[in-house]
Amino acid sequence: MTSLPDMMRAIDPDTPGGPEVLVEVERPVPRPGPGEVLIRVVAAGVNRPDVIQRQGHYPPPPGAPTIPGLEIAGTVVAAGADVPHEVIGQPMCALIAGGGYAEYAVAPAGQCLPVPDALSMIEAAAMPETLFTVWTNLFERGYASEGETALVHGGTSGIGTMAISLCNLFGVGVIVTAGSDEKVAACLAHGADHAINYRSEDFVARVNAITGGNGVAVVLDMVGGDYVARNMKCLAADGRHVSIAVQGGAMATVPVFEIMRRRLTLTGSTLRARDAAFKSLVADELARTVWPHVEAGRLKPVIDTTFPLAAAADAHRCMESGAHMGKIVLTLD
Repeated sequence: MTSLPDMMRAIDPDTPGGPEVLVEVERPVPRPGPGEVLIRVVAAGVNRPDVIQRQGHYPPPPGAPTIPGLEIAGTVVAAGADVPHEVIGQPMCALIAGGGYAEYAVAPAGQCLPVPDALSMIEAAAMPETLFTVWTNLFERGYASEGETALVHGGTSGIGTMAISLCNLFGVGVIVTAGSDEKVAACLAHGADHAINYRSEDFVARVNAITGGNGVAVVLDMVGGDYVARNMKCLAADGRHVSIAVQGGAMATVPVFEIMRRRLTLTGSTLRARDAAFKSLVADELARTVWPHVEAGRLKPVIDTTFPLAAAADAHRCMESGAHMGKIVLTLD
């Protein structure tokens, strides 16, 4: 602990605004508390919630840093009480509630996963947020199982590309939507069974055609709004609809009798505000069920672009353009 610097480079805007508010500042190096580790950050993933936080619409949960950034990879340099000091010096990636856009970040020890030789630090930093989100929603809340088919919106997003990868690993068929023919081709190349250009095709009609009118077992939806009722038309009997974002609207009108008649389940979750105990349970499950595939090189994130920390504004512009395929990552020297 005594060898740590007092100050570090970070992105920590004082006011909400456009990407231009993301400028480097100096902030005190945080210190790990009980059950926490301090990671010297090599890379940090950029995610849609970071953009919404920057705009002033998604404040950090109580106790979380105002510095954005929900996933990191680097080396553990200090450990708090109750954490075995053998972890110091180990390469780790972690899901955190904030603080990733900085040279150092604190992470609950239970939310860390070891970075295997099969992953670069940049790849490792692009894993936790989408992996935890897709696993808890598509596979746990949505009960996606081998032999079933899922519909995933936003196929080229970090969530979408991770969903395709996990469905391929666990024997789940996957249909995705995307906003251009180029993105459709990219999704198919990544492993989607079917990809639908939602701008030129009615995804409800296409899903029903693809499934022979049977529908899909699960929908993973990040749009909300009028998509919810349309998604329900894509579901098979006993189907599950899982909402994880409301980019298209926070309110929806749904036909309740259809839920009853076809025994549909509408559920959803947010991950960031869940406590460390829950996230640690998820990390433990991922370590047992998914991480062996990572260690064997069978699961890697799709990396679109990397930016140095000082160019965080450009990273957000890239995300807001919607042109990326997979993950955007910030790198630190």
